[in-house]
Amino acid sequence: MEYKIELTSDEVTKKWYNINADLPVELPAPKNSEGKDQLSTLPDIFVEECLKQEMTTDRYVTIPNEVRELYQRLGRPTPLCRAKGLEEKLNTPAKIYYKREDTSPTGSHKLNSAIAQAYYAKKEGVERLTTETGAGQWGTALSLAASMMDLEATVYMVKVSFNQKPFRKTIMQLYDGNVYASPSNNTEVGRKILKETPDHPGSLGIAISEAVEDALNDEKVKYTLGSVLNHVILHQTVIGQEIKTQLEKVEETPDTMIACTGGGSNFGGALFPFIKDKIEGNSETEFLAAEPAACPSLTEGEYRYDFGDEVGFTPLFKMFTLGHDFVAPSVHAGGLRYHGMNAQVSLLRKEGYITPRTVKQTEVFEAGKLFAQTEGVVPAPETCHAVKVAIDEARKCKQTGEEKTIVVNFSGHGLLDFKGYESYLDGTLEDS
Repeated sequence: MEYKIELTSDEVTKKWYNINADLPVELPAPKNSEGKDQLSTLPDIFVEECLKQEMTTDRYVTIPNEVRELYQRLGRPTPLCRAKGLEEKLNTPAKIYYKREDTSPTGSHKLNSAIAQAYYAKKEGVERLTTETGAGQWGTALSLAASMMDLEATVYMVKVSFNQKPFRKTIMQLYDGNVYASPSNNTEVGRKILKETPDHPGSLGIAISEAVEDALNDEKVKYTLGSVLNHVILHQTVIGQEIKTQLEKVEETPDTMIACTGGGSNFGGALFPFIKDKIEGNSETEFLAAEPAACPSLTEGEYRYDFGDEVGFTPLFKMFTLGHDFVAPSVHAGGLRYHGMNAQVSLLRKEGYITPRTVKQTEVFEAGKLFAQTEGVVPAPETCHAVKVAIDEARKCKQTGEEKTIVVNFSGHGLLDFKGYESYLDGTLEDS
């Protein structure tokens, strides 16, 4: 039995996979809101090459040699591990594998896109990048990537996470990132919200609005996004392509694949290369999207056009949404507190290729504790959502006797999320 399936540096894929080429129906295009022309401002907001990748229908996009080299230097490929301890604790006939994206220097999958976006920005003469971050994983990744490309980085971190996770801020600052609690006094958007609601906890929608406004005020500054948009998931498909190769090495075919969903980046990155096979009729794999009960966009949201941010700087995207003015409760999984979902993930959910599952906050940390006890790795609160759903599926196999193969994208570690774990352990954690 192989407990850790590893690949060599030479096996890092040379291309990103683009599911736009294989979607079962055409993806609805973004559009302007009534009386406005947000589409015309996109070149002022985004790096040109990223915008091009957002719209492409090419099945594969070549990874620049410089980006691929940085992937290798910073830890790719990542291992696929067998969760044998968890299996034995659950007494299940199921096999559970988890893809360890937590082994990156910043502790999550986010570097896969941060490196690419910073690389393209540098090539185009950009001097500073702005972004939002929830739990801080994306802000950390972008700060490192920008530092490696000799760029400045400005990060608007959702205020509740800024307060809950102070060491995320410290890491960003070590990488020379400038971090502000959002809503902030740096932007008109932030000042307006603070004037109306001084103790506003913040949201990803607000932080996006602030970062976009910042970018629009300087032609040498561009906005970057860590999830939601198609080109971000494109960059993340290095994960799924590695999983495919690793499963082939041990002659396994996944029956169930699971990832958490906030905006869709780690879910799409890990699962899109497999969903391609299902669209083509060559797979029976089930794809489960784990999301917070406090922010259930795929479960309870409407499939319609909505803004990606709070105030409407972005065009309208067709997606599952709770409404762009939705403010989620202050749960510890800050990376999943987003009102909407990536358009591709949303379409696949509508067409029946993805099944969402909601998880309550106490269940999240209960699952994280069990995983830590049996596998030795502490999952991030976001990742715990996927772990919880995997545990549920494994327990079903115990009841039915089915020997299913379950694969989880382990999107990040929780070593800077001790406030949430502490609250769980001392019994003060609020449920959701």
